[in-house]
Amino acid sequence: MNVELKNAIIAAGQGELLKFWDDLTEAEKSAFAGELAAVDWAQIPRLAAEYVLKRPEMAIPDDLTPAEFFPLAPATEAQAELYRRAEAKGIELLKNGKVCCLTVAGGQGTRLGFDGPKGTYPIGPVSGRTLFSYFAGAVARASEKYGKPVNWYIMTSPINREATESYFKEQNYFGLSRENVFFFTQGTMPAFGLDGKLLLSSKSSLALSPDGHGGTLLALRKSGALDKMISDGNEYISYFQVDNPLVPVVDPRFIGLHALENSEMSAIMLSKTNSREKLGNFCVSQGRTMIIEYSDLPDELAEKRNPDGSLSFIAGSPAIHVLSRSFVEKLTSGGTLQLPWHRADKKITCLDADGKLFTPAEPNGVKLESFIFDALPLAAKVMILEGDRAEVFAPTKNATGVDSAESCREMLTARNARRLELAGVEIPRKIDGSVDAVIEISPRLVLDDADAAGLVNAVGLKKILPGEKVAL
Repeated sequence: MNVELKNAIIAAGQGELLKFWDDLTEAEKSAFAGELAAVDWAQIPRLAAEYVLKRPEMAIPDDLTPAEFFPLAPATEAQAELYRRAEAKGIELLKNGKVCCLTVAGGQGTRLGFDGPKGTYPIGPVSGRTLFSYFAGAVARASEKYGKPVNWYIMTSPINREATESYFKEQNYFGLSRENVFFFTQGTMPAFGLDGKLLLSSKSSLALSPDGHGGTLLALRKSGALDKMISDGNEYISYFQVDNPLVPVVDPRFIGLHALENSEMSAIMLSKTNSREKLGNFCVSQGRTMIIEYSDLPDELAEKRNPDGSLSFIAGSPAIHVLSRSFVEKLTSGGTLQLPWHRADKKITCLDADGKLFTPAEPNGVKLESFIFDALPLAAKVMILEGDRAEVFAPTKNATGVDSAESCREMLTARNARRLELAGVEIPRKIDGSVDAVIEISPRLVLDDADAAGLVNAVGLKKILPGEKVAL
């Protein structure tokens, strides 16, 4: 280890990290030195002081107001015309190869009781096709429908990069061209003990964790993904998370409205079902759009009502965005990206003072993450469009219950049933209106309602029977 790096570590108050240095082999020393060199030691004391030794308090701006958004259904004829132009613009951009997809897929399936990358979790109600398979099929259909390959960028984490790539190879990239699928890895942050000291996972390694989905933007630059976007002419990035198979991988109206409004970062909002639904709230302060997390919004604001009785802070975030590539270039131009950090208290397996590995029963440390939505205030223009929850949002976070694999499959069936009904298929329903069948439609065949109508005509489907399991 060079003297400059050693002095930086000591100056940051983290000299204890080197207490086992003499126990290491030359190979271990070399690897550890490389890991330590990647840390920004100048900021470690500040992070410890501001986020670890004290718990950050969310300061709610005095001028906070609900963010404005375009409604799901146009409110005026002028707005209806804008939506028609936006749809046409989005289709034009897709046909010209200006749009790419970005899936954040760094998580594991632990909460689902699944051992492996979350994207490899089987979610298909009938077929058991995986989350990745859903998106791959939709990307392939969009490429076919609009006549241009849609590049697909997939952000993994250090713990699942290898397994994710291996899975795609096993599946022959789901029929997609290898050159149109780009994997990259998000950055990491060292974990802190509650005393502000960094933790070791071994004598030759820091306890590291992914730096959050806010790290996506910088990772795009460092990985060469931005360079590929530039060379391929991709100007707009359709961003979504791997646990939501209902999301449209490309939405022409959303993309087109982003472009027509000259937005740098746009977002889909969902009307919250209640004042405390676990969605971040779109807000505005000093002319800047921001998200205040549901846990940070004061009760008096969360419960505030409009004259008609509706919630004032109604716009919740499902983490669906369109970003202009030029915006990402601008934010990361110096090779760094300054977003605020968010603290998470965790049980972190690490070395004790004697160099023995232990797993705590209670939280013993702090992990810091950055969130993609914290880039919103940095955008010169933000556009927010209301989405239809039943059409775009079915997160798969738990095995059962709310936002679960169970509820996701039900929503996939409901969306498929609606599309088939629209195309003239008779759908069996229970007394409560829910679908009395299990219906799965291949995303490789159906991207939207028009595709569904074409499929129905092609196969001659007229009726689905009660209790039937149908895979199209």
